[in-house]
Amino acid sequence: MRQKRSIGEYLAFLAIKYEVPPEEFLNGLRIAEDNKTVKVENLTIQLRAKLKDKSIFLIKKNSEVIAQFPVNNNFLLDRSNQLMNFMETTTIRKYLAKKNRTTPSNNIKDLRPGMTKVNLKAKILEIAEPKRVVTRYGNNANIVKVLIGDETGTIKLCLWNEQIDNVSKGDIVQIENAQASAFRGERQLALGKKGTLTTIENSNDS
Repeated sequence: MRQKRSIGEYLAFLAIKYEVPPEEFLNGLRIAEDNKTVKVENLTIQLRAKLKDKSIFLIKKNSEVIAQFPVNNNFLLDRSNQLMNFMETTTIRKYLAKKNRTTPSNNIKDLRPGMTKVNLKAKILEIAEPKRVVTRYGNNANIVKVLIGDETGTIKLCLWNEQIDNVSKGDIVQIENAQASAFRGERQLALGKKGTLTTIENSNDS
């Protein structure tokens, strides 16, 4: 019998499929609970009904309805819930694997500072010690530089906060919509606002 997808997995799938930053999508649902309608990137989220323990949302892209579903109020209220935590599920791995067969992929050796929409498959080779920094907004954050490589070369990938916990040395990852830049003469990659990183093969997979 097929296992039913959790609401977290389903929301993560929608965010990936329609290229919306996962946490912005989830935050949009929370805002729509109060404001009824909210725009997140290319999607419109509408609150259709508010029941005792759940809310019904309608998602539209332009004028096309793409989804309607209930979300348990406890899920939305729990701020520890993040869609990045649901990126390792079989459904999303399969979707990304299928998408990768039709999405142009970059080689690390061809990356140049200023390139955007970088898509590539790479292996996590090294993970440096996280550093605590203060962002330009005055917030404390953890940042780590991860060395990734493919058959053409290596490059440093900058990861922040919860992104750091999603990778391990030896993992094979799929990176989408990343941005290439240079820091002190060294090329590096960042996920930025729209980028995603998904583990497609864990280091401990048999």
